[in-house]
Amino acid sequence: MANRHPVLVIDDDLALRTELIEQLASGGEFAPDGAQSIEEASAKLGVVDTRFDAILLDVSLPDGDGRDFCKKLRLSGLKIPIIILTGSGAETDVVRGLDAGANDYITKPFRLNELLARLRAQLRSFESSEDAVFTIGPYVFRPAAKQLLEPIKNRRIRLTDKEASILKFLYRAAGRPVARQVLLNEVWGYNAAVTTHTLETHVYRLRQKIEPDPTSSKLLLTEGGGYRLDPAAT
Repeated sequence: MANRHPVLVIDDDLALRTELIEQLASGGEFAPDGAQSIEEASAKLGVVDTRFDAILLDVSLPDGDGRDFCKKLRLSGLKIPIIILTGSGAETDVVRGLDAGANDYITKPFRLNELLARLRAQLRSFESSEDAVFTIGPYVFRPAAKQLLEPIKNRRIRLTDKEASILKFLYRAAGRPVARQVLLNEVWGYNAAVTTHTLETHVYRLRQKIEPDPTSSKLLLTEGGGYRLDPAAT
């Protein structure tokens, strides 16, 4: 499935790390990777052009405290959601983790469905924040700023409110086609005065802005009675 959320699982417990990676990968919603130490995690986070949408971070790691690592990541400017995993649910430990910059704190042993629900909630919240950044083809999409950046050409494309909302909703659909009426309702609300022709007009204008050849779309496709975004297209 296109547009899976890359998630870094940092835990020195091989069995737990392996199980989490397998479970996260099984639904096609996430693209998990693992690290057993702060050193290994730092190396993976530092790879150029590698991106993670969230981090699951154990407290007790062989080369340091996960909460200290979390604080270091925040000080370095990392904004993505971080969920701390720990065997201690004491209030002081929870407070210390949150004070370090963690978005959430889950005590082991935990139910997988609860972890997934919290992870999805943090991702949804982040995607609506000023810090959210998505990659769509050659562009860096900043929904809050309503703009696309094309680093290779040093080009900035400004979007209208509706254009940005269309792109954001299609991006969240993770490569699945979205019916015209569904997209219309999500972007304009249940407004009887707005028709699918309005949506088609906005999609046409959006293609003029983002497609190298608007007559042969590669990013914003017409499919299944609606539209599908292919963020991996070049």
